[in-house]
This record gives sequence, C-alpha cells and structure tokens, in this order.
Amino acid sequence: MPQPKPASLASSKHPAEEAWWLEAAKTVGLSLLLAFGIRTFVAEARFIPSGSMEPTLQVHDRLIIDKVTFQFRNPERGEIVVFNPTQELRKRKDEQGKPLYQDAFIKRVIGVPGDQIALQNGAVFRNGQQIKEGYVEDGSPTSTDTCNEPQQGLQPFLQQPQRVPDDYYLVLGDNRLNSYDGRCWGLVARQDLVGRAIFRFWPLNRLGTIPAAEVAPAEPEK
Repeated sequence: MPQPKPASLASSKHPAEEAWWLEAAKTVGLSLLLAFGIRTFVAEARFIPSGSMEPTLQVHDRLIIDKVTFQFRNPERGEIVVFNPTQELRKRKDEQGKPLYQDAFIKRVIGVPGDQIALQNGAVFRNGQQIKEGYVEDGSPTSTDTCNEPQQGLQPFLQQPQRVPDDYYLVLGDNRLNSYDGRCWGLVARQDLVGRAIFRFWPLNRLGTIPAAEVAPAEPEK
C-alpha cells in the first residue's frame, strides 16, 4: 500500500507566516511606482519661489499642477501655466558655460496662436483692443524695465502688433514690475509646457482652486 507523501515545507506554512518584509517591499514598490506615474503623467506639486505672479500667487505658495489637460486641448488665455525654460533661455550660459536657467517657470497665458498682440504705454492690446487685466498688480506697467539684457522678446511687440504663431504662446507675470517673462525672451513653445496650475493647497488660509482669469477687452473709458 503506497504511503502518503509528507506535505512539503512550503505547503505546510500558514499564509500569515510569509516573510513580512516581502509584503512590505511589494507595498513600498507599488506605492513608489504609482507616485512616480502620477507625478510624471498626471499631476505634481510645485512651490512658488518668487513674487513674479503676485498678487495672485504668493512666495512659498504650494500648488497642484495638472499635466493631463493639455494632452487633450490647447492652453487658453488667462490660464496659469508651468513650463520648462524656452529655447532662447536654454541658450543662456554663465561664465563657466553652465545653463543659467534649468528650473521651470510659472506665468499667465496672454496670447495664443493667431492673436495679434501689441504692448503699448503699459497696456496689452489683443487684435486691436486693449485687454482688461484685473489680476495685474496695481500700477504694474508693461515695459522692459525688468529685463537685464536686450529685450529680444518684447521689442517686436513694441514696434507693431505681432501675430502669435502656431504652437506658441505669449506668457507674462502678473507682477509686471518684478517678472522675468515673455517681454525679455519671447514666446513659449507648446512642447515646453508642463501643465496648468489648478489648486493651491498651502497655506491653508488660501486653500482653493486656481481658475483661469478672464482676459477680455477692456471697457471703453466714459
């Protein structure tokens, strides 16, 4: 009569006796993979290092950046966007030949493809009409005063209205007196866009969504 085979060591172990470290490693690995995937393709947190977007965004504000929407539609006027240094900015080096600009920027979209933009006497004109910018710091002019080098970006817009070409955007900071933006280095290519700011989660007293501002023609003076 055949004798029954003894149960193997593996089969005799209770599931609860599996190595705890293996389960922990699986959990941590999955969490890291998920976090990496979300940050790379869906959303990420950013903080504001300067006052270039005041009063809308304050120094040290913490934001959530949506990286999905622009996969399905184009950026719109009035949205606050994050973008990597433009081609013009990537050319600029320090005395050691290292890139001057490596960190992402955050500004507001003012002009989209097809817009005719002109900057005159501290005001922005789109398609021949001055636009109303209620988000701009009071008294902030639209000038080249904040640029430390020849104004390669703004100069054409000062001379006459310029058309924003396909797949490019004009972005400016809300704090026009303290913003290194399209006035200094020109337009942002769509491929350099990272995403749009959608939510401020810190500080708690300013917690909330960040809607796109209306960039509409200004009402005529009475």
